[in-house]
Amino acid sequence: MDLSGSIALVTGANRGIGRHFVGQLHDRGASKIYATARSPRSADLPGVETLPLDITDPDSVAAAAVAASDVTLLVNNAGVSTAQNLVTGDLTKIRLEMDTHFYGTLAMVRAFAPVLAGNGGGAVLNVLSRLSWLSYLGANAYSAAKAAEWSLTNGIRLELREQGTLVTGLVLSSTDTDMMAGWDIPKNDPADVVRAALDGLEAGRFEILADRDSAEAKAALSTDPGVLYAQTG
Repeated sequence: MDLSGSIALVTGANRGIGRHFVGQLHDRGASKIYATARSPRSADLPGVETLPLDITDPDSVAAAAVAASDVTLLVNNAGVSTAQNLVTGDLTKIRLEMDTHFYGTLAMVRAFAPVLAGNGGGAVLNVLSRLSWLSYLGANAYSAAKAAEWSLTNGIRLELREQGTLVTGLVLSSTDTDMMAGWDIPKNDPADVVRAALDGLEAGRFEILADRDSAEAKAALSTDPGVLYAQTG
């Protein structure tokens, strides 16, 4: 996909990876960028328009699709991490993870698929996670929701192929954003992650592995669970 002259909508654009998407899309010549969030901040770049959007609210999603009817690139970046396990975690928070990453992303795709078709096909980029392929104590709700979003990404790629829409999944490991602020572990630079994502989009790739940890997690999918989740004690 040629990003120069594209019209993009980025969810979760107020901070972290979302803000980097807005800035780098601008640098690559996007003619208009809708920077969206529940309470979007004022845009400080030419060609950037703020738009209120809660991807878990069907009315908000529908209104965004009407307001941004010229979009050719949808970047599904909005996310949440509630640090819940599945068996003992807060079920309301677990549902929030699924409502955001799976149902929220699906709502955006369903609303904007006709928009993209009407504008020549365009592309959808879903921001996924290494934890789509790996469970981790303390983040199992996130892993389950991201696994569902990865499957969603593969499914909509098939469904949108006939209308000429490229569907790409961006898989990344821990990245230096507010969501990861409480984790004392090595982290990607979000600017590098977004650069890899946009390079991959321009190359027409279906899946982009932003770092070595994500590549290793993908390669380990064929590993026996008894090895991958070895029990100790």
